Amino acid sequence: MEIWKRNLWVCCAASFIVSIGMSQMAPMLPLYVAELGITDHGAIARWSGIIFGCNFVSLAIFSPIWGRLADRWGRKPMVLRASLWLSLIMFGMGLAQNVWQLCALRLLQGALSGYQAAVIPLIAQETPKEHSGWALGMLFTGQVSGSLLGPLLGGWLFELVGCRHTFFVIGTFCFLGFLSLFSVKENFTPLSQSAILSMKDVWKKLPQPNLIICLFVTTLLMQFATMSIQPIITVYIAQIVSSSDHLALIAGAVFSCSGFASMLAASRLGRLSDRIGPEKVLLASLILAGMDFIPQGLVTTPLELGILRFILGIAIAGLLPSVNSLIRQYTPAACLGRIYGFNQSAQFIGMFGGAFLGGHIAESIGIRYVFFISAALLLANACWCRFTIVRK
Repeated sequence: MEIWKRNLWVCCAASFIVSIGMSQMAPMLPLYVAELGITDHGAIARWSGIIFGCNFVSLAIFSPIWGRLADRWGRKPMVLRASLWLSLIMFGMGLAQNVWQLCALRLLQGALSGYQAAVIPLIAQETPKEHSGWALGMLFTGQVSGSLLGPLLGGWLFELVGCRHTFFVIGTFCFLGFLSLFSVKENFTPLSQSAILSMKDVWKKLPQPNLIICLFVTTLLMQFATMSIQPIITVYIAQIVSSSDHLALIAGAVFSCSGFASMLAASRLGRLSDRIGPEKVLLASLILAGMDFIPQGLVTTPLELGILRFILGIAIAGLLPSVNSLIRQYTPAACLGRIYGFNQSAQFIGMFGGAFLGGHIAESIGIRYVFFISAALLLANACWCRFTIVRK
């Protein structure tokens, strides 16, 4: 097997495990917050959004820093460091005694992680350009499948072993993912400090800086829309079902619909973007996602919500790999890590903004309006991409 393919499969498997670790707490977070002493329903929704989203603030701040270090020392060391830290922080979350400790641990998770900011440029750089769309689509399959199947596993483990032990189990899986990454081979020569470009020089080297900025905004808005409902999905499902039995498991299953859709569609859409151009796949995915959010705010059963989340998973599978592929095409190799780091910052700002504001919007005017606002943002972004990216 070619080295780049072996790297891809190892990183896909590790990304799947790491993404499970980062997302498994979504359906059980409101229940864990209640276990830690918060009883008011509005306060539970607010704290769930804050705790779920606060690590994305530190991720947004530190991702460009880790990207700069990856450009200098290589991406593999950053991948190993981030995966090991995640396994340790999972054990710490299982020992939290109050919501403040849990919030602090989430902030530390983001500050010292940066796994995605390292693994994406690693695969992008080591993969031949003619296969980059497919390779990034496969990597995205591992990432998104883990992040959307993680809630199902988290909900199942919650009922099986309890909330605290769920963190211990996931932490063990993350440590196994860390061990597997030692087999990755990277063709990289460390750079001296003087060879590292300044940010001013980085932007001068970009052939289409306005296009890159548009891609950053697209990443931010898609993550805002996706994450605005994720930490409060359990509360939303509780409003539309008559029984509260197995609530965490039902919420995890609804999330998993998007995960299954992404697993089925990502590699195919990656190959399609290699053939017709990632900008066309990007635009179509934005329109599909925006239109799909509208009926999600009108559902009356978890089944209807699950079907619509499945369609959303197809849109997500086409969107973010297309963004990464376009960044790969329009970014010089010497600054690839930092540009991907900034894109990861945009992603994490969107995640935090979605998780934080989604909870507050839900508390103020109702959960259903979270979907309608997300739809409007995505459709407006599709218009911008039509004139900024597709036309060029």
